[in-house]
Amino acid sequence: MMIFSLLFPLPATAADSAEEKGLAIALEEDRRDNGFGDFIADMLMTLRNKHGQKSIRKIRVRTLEVKNDGDKTLTIFDNPRDVKGTAFLTFSHKKGDDDQWLYLPALKRVKRISSRNKSGSFMGSEFAYEDISSQEVEKYTYKWIRDEEYDGRECFVIERYPVDKKNSGYTQQVIWIDKLEYRPWKIEYFDRKSSLFKTLTFNGYQKYIDRFWRPDKMNMVNHQNGKSTELTWSNYKFRVGLKDKDFNKNSLKRVR
Repeated sequence: MMIFSLLFPLPATAADSAEEKGLAIALEEDRRDNGFGDFIADMLMTLRNKHGQKSIRKIRVRTLEVKNDGDKTLTIFDNPRDVKGTAFLTFSHKKGDDDQWLYLPALKRVKRISSRNKSGSFMGSEFAYEDISSQEVEKYTYKWIRDEEYDGRECFVIERYPVDKKNSGYTQQVIWIDKLEYRPWKIEYFDRKSSLFKTLTFNGYQKYIDRFWRPDKMNMVNHQNGKSTELTWSNYKFRVGLKDKDFNKNSLKRVR
């Protein structure tokens, strides 16, 4: 997701501490995703309540990789009618608070999302605002827990802890990352009381332009309220020529 000063970290060894090994795994995961440039994609967001009733939202996503910083992402809602025209813009940063703006067409105004609200629900989904920013390495500290098999793949299991303890909705996250391609397959989120809060699973990874892996589906389950949100991705196109001017908070009201 970013250009880190240590582009080629040495493999973790038995002599490394659990913290050093956890950081090395996170750095390698990050290194393998550097250099994609930009992409566009379509997404279906399926919201399910605890009774299984569902609603579906049709979304377009644009992402630009920024050298020496986090990604810029624009999310545009096309359907249903009550959310059509809603646009969400994120400037992720390696350090400090991310910048996020939400345009609500019913109010005809752009609302800035403050860091104090980043643990809040994004558009009624089980994803928080902090979940949909690019996950920069510097936003967390790390610890390797164990190696184990998950869904038939040998994985590292690491914990990461938000640096911004005051505003994050989580005390820690536990992540299963496969040893072959360094792709995340499962993330468990623990709330401010250190209770299991949500679980995110990834499925159907596809490789694009011979290097970059993206999942076809991401499913976030909230264990405390029984709700879930599934993201189904399609029509990925990389290196389409997006520029900084395509991510302008002042033009959110006119985005198409």
